[in-house]
Amino acid sequence: MSSKRRRKSKITWAMQAVTSTISVSLLLILLGTIVLLSLTARVVADSVKENLTVTVVLDDDAQTIEGEQVQDTLKAKGYISSIEYISREQALQEQVESMGIDPTDLLGANPFPISMEVKVKPEYASSDSLQWISQELRSMKYVADVVYQEDLVESINRNLHRASLFLLAIALLLVVISLSLINNTVRLSVFNHRFVLHTMKLVGAKWSFIRRPFMARGFWIGLVSALIADAVIFSGIYWAVRHDSGVLQYVTQENMVITALSVLGIGLVLTTLCTYFSVTHCLKMRGSELY
Repeated sequence: MSSKRRRKSKITWAMQAVTSTISVSLLLILLGTIVLLSLTARVVADSVKENLTVTVVLDDDAQTIEGEQVQDTLKAKGYISSIEYISREQALQEQVESMGIDPTDLLGANPFPISMEVKVKPEYASSDSLQWISQELRSMKYVADVVYQEDLVESINRNLHRASLFLLAIALLLVVISLSLINNTVRLSVFNHRFVLHTMKLVGAKWSFIRRPFMARGFWIGLVSALIADAVIFSGIYWAVRHDSGVLQYVTQENMVITALSVLGIGLVLTTLCTYFSVTHCLKMRGSELY
């Protein structure tokens, strides 16, 4: 009879472990997806900011040598990521190709000044930064004007800020929900063994000794759940890449590693902590509270 009970207890223990693992895996998949989306949104934001262009227009009488001097000065600036030099001849050629009209036929001279298309680093692509950058560039010798789309910059930064807050709110909400559900799942599993815990406590077993098998079980549930969640998330990424290889431009290897480690860390911490507090709660229960 005792053998049957032990076998039944092992089966019940295994089923509870499987159920807990599935529940935790589903929650970690959601959390991991949010982490990956947040990291990808940051890459997309940096990509958009890197494509913001600041046009530096030189004086009409500035010659090639002065333009090269200005270009060398700009290259030394820490906030600039790239510079495209546009000579008078190149600007004239682009105008002829786009409009089909050669202004020199009417004006008798090339009316276009030397200009440069400057792209700043993502961390400087904000309204405040671009304002002082444009002021600094205007103060340079041979620079006539600095032009950038101020309204577009403000719109991009405003939308990116809203998207970041939205993803952060969802992530915090999922963390709270996950903590609650995982805690309830673990507590229910531990509560089913409350009589065993109480008996071990009565015979003088230390609480750390009593917690040990449950903590180990919680650790393995968190580890397996995290591995399952990572496998599902990476399978989704693999499927997306097979349909569009451009996904790798935004879902970088670094972000995938961060996502995998985040899921692993969250899974282990949540299940271990919930197990610790659940076992401690049962150990604090009096005999009359067990029923």
